[in-house]
Amino acid sequence: MSSASDYATLGCERPSPDLLVVRLDRPEVANALNTQMGRDVAALFGGLILDPGEVRCVILTGAGEKAFCAGGDLKERDGMSDADWRRQHAIFEQAFYAVMDCPVPVIASVNGAAYGGGCEFALACDFIYAARTARFALTETRLGIIPGGGGTQNLPRAAGTRRAKELIFSAAPFTAEEALAWGIVNRVCEPGELMAQVVAAARRICANAPIAVRQAKRAITVGSEVDLKTGLAIEIEAYNRTTGTKDRLEGVAAFNQKRPARFTGE
Repeated sequence: MSSASDYATLGCERPSPDLLVVRLDRPEVANALNTQMGRDVAALFGGLILDPGEVRCVILTGAGEKAFCAGGDLKERDGMSDADWRRQHAIFEQAFYAVMDCPVPVIASVNGAAYGGGCEFALACDFIYAARTARFALTETRLGIIPGGGGTQNLPRAAGTRRAKELIFSAAPFTAEEALAWGIVNRVCEPGELMAQVVAAARRICANAPIAVRQAKRAITVGSEVDLKTGLAIEIEAYNRTTGTKDRLEGVAAFNQKRPARFTGE
């Protein structure tokens, strides 16, 4: 993975070798998504797809206290030709898809407004913790477009088709508490406690066998798109990839010896 200095619009921290915190870092414009941020997100998560290295979990959040991501930077888009708009959006697509395809778990820590593409970034993650003050919306129909970063696919899978239609057709904002009730958000936290709770969740993931976690993610993600019998076959294929690992031997040994397991990812 590239160093943090390679990303003009992202802040990267490694609280420990196995945990990566990525901040969308344009706080002066509410972390709005511009072309460079699209390139940076695609490059960073693309690198994790190729080789996650020691990283066992990623936290995606926004810089500052008010916004996770306000969506596409409309000032940059002002006056774009249709062709330029499509070229830019192709970059954005690669960014969203790279987050979704990341082999290690990605937790969204939504610290503020997550509108438009910002909401889609959160939905692209494996699950979401949100500050009580966070607000969400898929606002694209107010701009003459539709969600194009996975929103029309990820929101129905989280909240159901009827709820997703209501939210996307109306472009209405909704609260963190509503998102929790509708199955979009996993946990609502007080703003000052959000990151601590997200880090605690990430550390629980990091403590488990990384190959097993990655294979579980693959089985859930791919299996949820197919019929039950095919999903069960995908699950067993993923399961069998864990049985020959040193981590499986270590997990059983640690259980029998009544000690914490020391997983190495082998």
